[in-house]
Amino acid sequence: MKNAIQVGFWEKLARIILKNRITILVILSALTIFFGYQWKNLSMTYTEANLLPKDHIANKDYQKFLDKFGEEGNLIVIGFKDSKFFTPKNYAAWTELMNGLKKAKEVDLVISLNDLKKLEKDTINQKFVLAPFIDESKVLDAAYLKSVQYDLFHNLPFYEGLLFNKESGSVRSAIYMNKALVNTAERKVFILKDLVPKINKFEKETGIDLKVSGMPYIRTINADNMKGEIGLFIGASLLTVSLIFFFFFRSFRATFISVCILIVGVTWSFGTLGLFGYKITILTAIIPPLIIVIGITNCIFLINKYQQEIKIHNNQAKALQRVISKIGHSTFMTNLTAAIGFATLMITGNELLFEFGLVTSINVLSVYTLTLFIVPIIYSFMPLPKAKHLYHLDKTYISTLLNTVTTIVKGKKTIVYCIYAVLFLVSLNGVRQMKVSGSLIGEMPKSASFFKDILFYEKEFNGVMPLEIMIDTKKKKGVMKPATIRKMDELQNTISEIPELAKPVSVVNLVKYAKQAFYNGNPEYYQLPTSQEQTFILGYAKNATKNSKENLMKAYVDSTGQYARITTFMKDIGTDEMAKVEGKLRKKIDEIFPKDRYEVTITGKALVFQKGTTYLAHNLIESLLFAILTIAILMLYLFRSFKMVAASLITNILPLCITSGLMGYFGIPLKPSTILVFSIAFGISVDNAIQFMAKYKDELIQNKGKVKKSVFSALRETGVSTFYTSIVLILGFATFTLSSFSGTIALGGLISCTLVFAMFANLVVLPSLVLTFEKKKTKKEELENLEK
Repeated sequence: MKNAIQVGFWEKLARIILKNRITILVILSALTIFFGYQWKNLSMTYTEANLLPKDHIANKDYQKFLDKFGEEGNLIVIGFKDSKFFTPKNYAAWTELMNGLKKAKEVDLVISLNDLKKLEKDTINQKFVLAPFIDESKVLDAAYLKSVQYDLFHNLPFYEGLLFNKESGSVRSAIYMNKALVNTAERKVFILKDLVPKINKFEKETGIDLKVSGMPYIRTINADNMKGEIGLFIGASLLTVSLIFFFFFRSFRATFISVCILIVGVTWSFGTLGLFGYKITILTAIIPPLIIVIGITNCIFLINKYQQEIKIHNNQAKALQRVISKIGHSTFMTNLTAAIGFATLMITGNELLFEFGLVTSINVLSVYTLTLFIVPIIYSFMPLPKAKHLYHLDKTYISTLLNTVTTIVKGKKTIVYCIYAVLFLVSLNGVRQMKVSGSLIGEMPKSASFFKDILFYEKEFNGVMPLEIMIDTKKKKGVMKPATIRKMDELQNTISEIPELAKPVSVVNLVKYAKQAFYNGNPEYYQLPTSQEQTFILGYAKNATKNSKENLMKAYVDSTGQYARITTFMKDIGTDEMAKVEGKLRKKIDEIFPKDRYEVTITGKALVFQKGTTYLAHNLIESLLFAILTIAILMLYLFRSFKMVAASLITNILPLCITSGLMGYFGIPLKPSTILVFSIAFGISVDNAIQFMAKYKDELIQNKGKVKKSVFSALRETGVSTFYTSIVLILGFATFTLSSFSGTIALGGLISCTLVFAMFANLVVLPSLVLTFEKKKTKKEELENLEK
């Protein structure tokens, strides 16, 4: 009864589509204009990806830190390692560069050599004063600048590790962007239109190679690179799938129709992003080419079915009706399963993946609808295909492929299962070697100039990735108590001993510098004051900060004096290494800060991102199992047979295992980009299984329940489309390897690899399993044939 209802629905839909062709085209055109208009809302993201749910403890800790100290990712560093810097000409160019940056409204503070301050003791007023480190009236004297170089590297330990590396001689300046603007479009304008041109001018004038880094700069240049790649992806995907499509079908009009559908699909996908107000991220940027690759498979199934029908009976109306009623039904199920594969990413609790999953699943179904409506309608206005357009259906290589597959399925099922078992066991060994890894810069292109600059700062200053430790003394003005200062100093000593971390900065550094200044700048006194010295030194410090805009402490102690921060930077280390570093820090913190008197939080963008990667990896199994379960329920509803559902799932779990194994063997870690592989690949690879099973079900009805005849009939009809779509998908996803982003390259390569094995599984393993599961029926058929 339900089958009759299903068939009736699709036949009725076919009549509606073909009777209302003009109306439907007008509606689709209006929708395309509407989605095109939504492009005005598109913009690139200006913040890092937050991979954790908002209520996760790491996010709460980070938000608490931001509430006390504001945005911490606002630092840009400009540095160099060049002995010829300390000359009048080059120093003048540097001063011009820094003064120009200071005037920008996007910049709050510049700490640089040309306006460096040093603490000095004012014995008359009993306070510290900030005096210029360099006497600008003498900067034309080369000998004076050489003395400045010596003084910097030998007498200012406060700035060591912050502005210079004493051992290598590298120097850098710190530009702190306005915290209110650092996550807005104005950051992009400042960096691309102001900062970069000024740096290029300096390099041209002096011949000194400047190294630029810091999260605002990295994010801006990275987003600009990503924006450029969107067009590359779309163009490469369209060109690849259209060329392959034409190679198979040898029809300009079929290719043109398909490309038009894909362009409309891209318009709708961008429009959906704009409609929802979502930003373009490294994930949402791949949605349009993803829709192109998935959408072309719908075109292949529908156009191939139309041409097969024309070849059989040469009746256009009948052919178009069957395209909608027969293939429309099965392609709906395949697109629904693909959409479910993407939609499962919405249950991870991550906002970034929620947006990607929602928009992609919607547009997978949208491009299916476009194809289902446009292909039959456009072909209804066209003359019947010519013989040359149908020639591909009888191509020798296709016939040879299908004959070979049929031979294997008929008599070599044991060999097929042995190959399956070997591949599965080898894959499991690779799965055991998989690792989780994630960092803020790990997804960025290694070939980019800013990546080389990151390596420079990792070598010279131990990185640019901010890591923050916030200390709550639970008492107002508790930070400046001697006991707290000593505990912070002990923790900072531990940080300094960890090779992955840079020299830490906090109020402790200022207290040490204050003692050095108290003793007339002698660097031997750069240390914590004794209890006797502290009274005098802190008195000088308090007098210095009264009514002063140059309060050095305000960046490291909140206004109440209850909270302090220790800022350090870290190298681009993996999740495992970060966990070890965090463990060392936590162990020391628990040792020196009693929990009843202090609350100490380790946070920062880099740490939150890495915890997000681990969180996603742990939720991967949950979302994948949910996808498999949901798709299994749909297939059970469609085929009403646990055996057939089991055959389909067993077939398509193998490619996922092989991909996982390859990731383990080749050291490709689980990270935000590669995590997507499994949901995407499973949702797509199961499509061909559904096409085969749907045709097998129809053949069973037509052949009065004869299993073998139905299996091989289904294999011959769907085998062509399976081969075509698999090749298109494999090469379509391979275009992602043109990216300069390592994560996108891995995503495209891994999905293509998965689909190679999925093609083998769906052409050979699936029919073999169906025959095995229906062994009793096939034996009965064989006996009946012998009796005849």
